[in-house]
Amino acid sequence: MFDYVKDKEFLSRVRNLCGEIMQDLCHYLKEDYDIGAVFYLVGSGAKNLIVQNASLPIDLDYDLEIVRCEDFEDCGFIKECARKAFNKALDEHGWGDSDDSTSSLTTEKRHFVKGNPTEFSMDVCIVCRDKRKHFHRFIHKKTGFTYRDEYYWNEAPHSAEIQKKTKYIKKRGKWQFVRMQYLDIKNRYLRQNDHDHPSFICYIEAVNNVYNARMSWR
Repeated sequence: MFDYVKDKEFLSRVRNLCGEIMQDLCHYLKEDYDIGAVFYLVGSGAKNLIVQNASLPIDLDYDLEIVRCEDFEDCGFIKECARKAFNKALDEHGWGDSDDSTSSLTTEKRHFVKGNPTEFSMDVCIVCRDKRKHFHRFIHKKTGFTYRDEYYWNEAPHSAEIQKKTKYIKKRGKWQFVRMQYLDIKNRYLRQNDHDHPSFICYIEAVNNVYNARMSWR
C-alpha cells in the first residue's frame, strides 16, 4: 500500500542532488548547443505528495522548458541535444545514460550509500510555451525504425481550473484534506490493480473531491 515518504532529510537530499543535475543540464544545453532552458520540479515532488509503495523506488518529475533556440520546429534536433546534455550532466555525477521514452528522459535508479536506502530516479519532460502561454510537451513517437520516428510538440491539457481550486483550498488551510484524498485514491486504484490512473489524474480527482465538498468543511 502507498504511504507518504516521511523522511524529510532524505527527500531534501534527493531534491538537492536532482536539482544540481538539472542545473548542469541547462548549462550544457546553453554552452554546447546554444539552447536556452529552465527547469521546474513538477508532479508529486512539487506538491509535497511523494508516496511510496512499501520499499519500492520513488521518482521525481521535472519539466525542462525550452525558452530559446534557433528553430522550435526542429524537434528531432532539440530532443537529441537535450538527451546528450542530460547524459553529460548525469555522467558528471557518476550516473549512467538516460532512457529515451515517448514523452520523457528517464534515469537509472540510484540510492545513497549512507542513510535512507530507498532507490530514486528522475523523469524529465521537454516542454515549451506558445504565444498564448499554453504548454506543449515534446513527443518522440517510436516506430521501431529510427529513420521513421516522429518528433512533435503536443499541447498539454490546460490546468488553470485545477490551479484555481488548489489556491482556494490552500488559502483556507485545507490542504491536508487533499493529502488524505490523494493517498486514499492512490491506494484504491492499487487495490483494483488499475494502472490507467497516473498520479496526475489521482491528484486532479483529489483536488476536485475536496473542492466540491467545501460547504461541509469544518
